[in-house]
Amino acid sequence: MARSRGTQSRIFWGLVFIIVGVLVLLDQMGRVDIGYIISRYWPAIFILIGVSILIANDFKNTGAGLFFILFGAFFLLMQMRIFDRTVWHYFWPLVIIAVGIWILIKPAREADKKKIPELTADELRISQVFSGTSRRVESPSFKGGSVEVVFGSAEIDLSGAGLEGGKATLSLSVVFGSIELRVRPEWQVVVEGNPVLGSIEQKRNQPADADKKGVLLIAASVVIGSIHIKD
Repeated sequence: MARSRGTQSRIFWGLVFIIVGVLVLLDQMGRVDIGYIISRYWPAIFILIGVSILIANDFKNTGAGLFFILFGAFFLLMQMRIFDRTVWHYFWPLVIIAVGIWILIKPAREADKKKIPELTADELRISQVFSGTSRRVESPSFKGGSVEVVFGSAEIDLSGAGLEGGKATLSLSVVFGSIELRVRPEWQVVVEGNPVLGSIEQKRNQPADADKKGVLLIAASVVIGSIHIKD
């Protein structure tokens, strides 16, 4: 499943770059005006990022992906004059209201996190948008899960965890942000992913076969961000 998501994400962005290359080539040939296309359809990049997030997460934890798709769709419809320009006057007040609600809710959420400093669940589910988080997992039978970061950061510490059956799969998705993952030195970490204007770095030595005590498979998706894996 993780390999399938990585392949789908690679195919998606490969097709995007092919289309962009064809448009640039046609512009050089005088067939299209690439400047006009960019100035009119620039919000489509947010839709593409949203679709990429959904693909990377197997269409689960859809919040961040749908946010980018709706954000891009709104401005694209504005650019195409399908929405009346007066809609813009209602958009920003709604954004301000949403920010106000988020400010009211955030302290309660942070207070809850302080009450539970260690996460002992067997699965990890994190979705951060415009914020950061730090989690430590100490479950002796960690099964994997997903971490999704959009315009934010996440620090995940698995150095005190054990792998159920000696193997687990963890999905990491980053858009305009970063994820720092700490693992046990005796784990073999297999990373599958293709960053787009970003990086995936594993700053650690893989254990020898005699010392290996588990395999962690990481399905990574990075768009203008970074993932760092270390002991």
